[in-house]
Amino acid sequence: MDGRGLDEAGPDLPGVGGLFGRPLDRAFFDRPSCEVAPDLLGRVIAHGPVAVRLTEVEAYGGPGQDPASHTYRGRTPRNSVMFGEPGHVYVYFTYGMHFCANLVCLPEDVGSAVLMRAGEVIAGADVARSRRLAGGNGTNGSSAGRTARTVPDRDLARGPARLAVSLGLVREHNGLDCCSAGGRIRVFEGAPVDPSLVRTGPRTGVAAGAETPWRFWIDGDPTVSPYRPHVRRQRTRV
Repeated sequence: MDGRGLDEAGPDLPGVGGLFGRPLDRAFFDRPSCEVAPDLLGRVIAHGPVAVRLTEVEAYGGPGQDPASHTYRGRTPRNSVMFGEPGHVYVYFTYGMHFCANLVCLPEDVGSAVLMRAGEVIAGADVARSRRLAGGNGTNGSSAGRTARTVPDRDLARGPARLAVSLGLVREHNGLDCCSAGGRIRVFEGAPVDPSLVRTGPRTGVAAGAETPWRFWIDGDPTVSPYRPHVRRQRTRV
């Protein structure tokens, strides 16, 4: 597989032609995020030459319902994509250095999505690895200074920022439609996970709503990221 750029048209996606099964339609995403999230495990998201099999996700609810969600206090310029139709990609910048990517759920004006936390790169691994070693996708470069060593396969998309880097997702991709025929990014049916292997627990690193068990992952999969509870930052008194 060649390493052509991110913005190739839909037919250049590695899953087109049946490799990863059929693309998921909009009805798949037109459900509550806590239902879509576990059903995304084992599915494949492809963008340009890279495809990732999802192994860990987190659901986030709508305005006034989920204090951990970006839409909790309503619509803003930053979160407006989450209020759009289901099946679009919501990409946001966080901690001043990383992009993370979500899949929008439920009808327009609801404001709900699923964060893609981790996965296994199953196509375009060389492209994903070069992006990681080059310092990411236009961020401050969490991989900077590591060009002398190879990123292990299990770590290519292990964590939401790494997953976005591997797929080449940046701010300009915010709002792309995963359900558009011939689109630049698609989600394929892949191989749904046996329900007995799906685990659920608190979401990682959230300050509010931490008790909500809306993090879902495949038990025993080496690409699942480690759980980290939120740690409140303490101000230093002078």
